[in-house]
Amino acid sequence: MGQVIAVANQKGGVGKTTTAVNLSASIAASEKSCLLIDCDPQGNATTGLGVNIAELESGLYDFILSPDTGGDVIMETEISCLHLMGATASLIGAEVEMFVLDEREYLLKKRLSSLRKKYDYILLDCPPSLNFLTINAMTASDWVLVTLQCEYYALEGLTELMKTISAVKKKLNPSLELGGIVFTMHDKRNNLSTQVVEEVREHFKDIAFNTIIPRNVRLSEAPSYGKPILLYDIKSKGAQKYLELATELFARGGNHD
Repeated sequence: MGQVIAVANQKGGVGKTTTAVNLSASIAASEKSCLLIDCDPQGNATTGLGVNIAELESGLYDFILSPDTGGDVIMETEISCLHLMGATASLIGAEVEMFVLDEREYLLKKRLSSLRKKYDYILLDCPPSLNFLTINAMTASDWVLVTLQCEYYALEGLTELMKTISAVKKKLNPSLELGGIVFTMHDKRNNLSTQVVEEVREHFKDIAFNTIIPRNVRLSEAPSYGKPILLYDIKSKGAQKYLELATELFARGGNHD
């Protein structure tokens, strides 16, 4: 039975989608089957894997709101073990349509039950807000992976995110856990980056991953070419760090089976 992981942060520009795309690719590169689901109407994870949203006929919107939708919403990618369920323009209106439905918080969870048997890992790239799609993703997940930019204001947003995770766990998904915090955009020349890491490690102990994702030009360039960093420049520091993160994720996996 595959693990479902929500990659979340209500702030934008903190490396959330970069982590969702590149961690998924690194998991697949380790020959573990992985499905990346783009839950963000902006569709950055979709374009980050080389898919033109304007030409995408079906995706997560159809999967959630059209009961007859099957595997045709899932696409292969350039990495053999990595599949994608993309975000179409229709996803923007999904929240309005979901709001009037019964058990609306559980729509994604119900649909994912059959896919859990097909994949070792399912990663959900959440929107950069605490909206209905994010709640659905957390309700469907075993644990949440939080990306945290190594800047001061990121710490303020982390408190609100922890409250949301706690509320979802209490009211909707008792088995949900905070599975890990990933530090992103770390600049070792910046003392503040190091202070943020130290402060979070002090408060969250073993929850923070040892692997720290650095600021990396090649990592920033890769999305514009529609490729994960492993295909764009596998020798780059960014690529190597995401491979390390996947290895660390596997080591933690036993705690979340």
